[in-house]
Amino acid sequence: MLKISEDQIRIIGNVLNNPSRPLKERFRALFTLRNVGGPVAIECIEKCFTDESALLKHELAYCLGQMQDVTANPILVKVLEDVGQHPMVRHEAAEALGAIGSPYVLETLEKYTKDPSVEVAETCQLAVERLHWLKNPETKNLSENPYNSVDPAPPATLQSVAELKTILINENETLFNRYRAMFSLRNLRSKEAVEALGEGLKHGSALFKHEVAFVLGQLQDEHSVKYLQESLEDGQENEMVRHECAEALGAIATEECMTVLNKYLTDDKRVVKESCEIALDMCEYENSPEFQYANTLFAS
Repeated sequence: MLKISEDQIRIIGNVLNNPSRPLKERFRALFTLRNVGGPVAIECIEKCFTDESALLKHELAYCLGQMQDVTANPILVKVLEDVGQHPMVRHEAAEALGAIGSPYVLETLEKYTKDPSVEVAETCQLAVERLHWLKNPETKNLSENPYNSVDPAPPATLQSVAELKTILINENETLFNRYRAMFSLRNLRSKEAVEALGEGLKHGSALFKHEVAFVLGQLQDEHSVKYLQESLEDGQENEMVRHECAEALGAIATEECMTVLNKYLTDDKRVVKESCEIALDMCEYENSPEFQYANTLFAS
C-alpha cells in the first residue's frame, strides 16, 4: 500500500466526493484510495455512496471488496440492504462482501438470496457459495490468477478449453460452477479460451454475462472485441452487461475500441454513457507512457 499522509488522503477523497469534477477524475481518485487503503481511505469512499451515479457507486463497492478490509463490511451490508440503491450497486456490495469473506456476513447474504432483483439474488447466492468454499478450499490443480483480483469464485480444477466451455454455456449448470469454468478459461489466456468466453456472452443471466465481459476486459485480448462490441451495440441487452462491455473495450484500447465507444457517449442509459466516458479515459491511459492508471495522489 502507498504511504502518504492523512491530509493527502483526504485531498484525494475530496476529489472523489466532488460531483462537479469530471467523472474520470473521480474514478482516478477512487482507484488511488483503493491502492492507499486504510481507515481514512475507506471513510472517504463510504461518503460517496450518496452520489447520483450508479456507475460510480458500483465501483466504490467493487474497490472496497478488493481492498480486503473487514472494516468495510458494515458499509457494504448497509448498501446491500438499501433497496433504494440501483440493483447494480447492491449487487456489487454483495459481491464485495463475498470477496472479503468474513463468515459473520453469511446470514445477511443468505437473507438476500431471494431478493426481487435477480442480479442481487444471484450475487448473494454466489457469495454464500464462496464463503462455504473458503471453509474447506481445495487447492490442488487450481490455476493461478495472473490478475491479482479477488474473484467471486475460484477457478475450476484444470480441464481442457472444450470441457470448460461446455460448463460455461450450460444454463442448467450451477452459477458457481459456471463462474469457476469462466475463471479457469481466463487463466488459460489462449485465443481458444477467449473465444469460448466470447460465446459465453450469449448464454445466461445479466449477472453472468456482465462477469464474462469483466473477465474479457482483464484479458485485454483483441480477439474479444467483436463479442464485446456486439453486446454493447445491442440496445435490448441489460445495461449492466453493456456497461461492462464498454469498460472491457476501454481496457483493450485499440483504435477500433475507441471508435465503438465514441458512438455510445450519448447513450440513453446513463450507466452505459458514463461507462463509455470512463472507458475512453482508460484508452487514453493504455496508449500513454503513464505507469499507473488513476494516480491522483497530489490532485487538489
